[in-house]
Amino acid sequence: MASLSTNAPAQAELFAERQSFAIPGFEYQTDFLSSQEEESLLLAIRTLDLQPAQYRQWRANRRTASFGGQYDFTAQELVSAAPIPPFLFDLRARIASCSGIEALLFNHAIVAEYRAGTQLGWHRDVPHFQTVVGVSLAASARLRFRPYPPRTQQDAFSIELAARSIYTLKGAARWDWQHAVSPTKALRYSITFRTLAARPAPRGR
Repeated sequence: MASLSTNAPAQAELFAERQSFAIPGFEYQTDFLSSQEEESLLLAIRTLDLQPAQYRQWRANRRTASFGGQYDFTAQELVSAAPIPPFLFDLRARIASCSGIEALLFNHAIVAEYRAGTQLGWHRDVPHFQTVVGVSLAASARLRFRPYPPRTQQDAFSIELAARSIYTLKGAARWDWQHAVSPTKALRYSITFRTLAARPAPRGR
């Protein structure tokens, strides 16, 4: 299996390629992965035992596998899960190099499958997590944002997440905005890494 290159250019060059938006703390970069790196990750993902995401009594169409911890929505706590698998180590190292955050601090990962027509409703990530970094594979998806608590529709905006792209949520983008994924048009996968918050923030949707 091919590995991801960690011989990245200088950090200033990496951030020069990224796009900034009106929300402080939201960053987006296209072509984070090569086609070969994407295919290597997809081959590994296809070996995982993905299960429908469970939200209390409701099962989502999204199928997932969590590593380093799994959030129990009934108990509202982070419980144990399998360790992050080796095929994600190089990707985590690349993300660490770009973000300036130590790789081992990204101690939670979730792989998600979005079959055509799958969506993800409005939410903020659970308060146990701090920085959130997502990588898109196989197909694009529309990521929408609105302020939290919601105000007017005029405050909302959206962005198309291209395959092989990466986005980061931290600061205001992480805590003061909700996000959602519109129904996908084709089979898509995402890999999301998160760091743990020093202490869980007050819970809110």
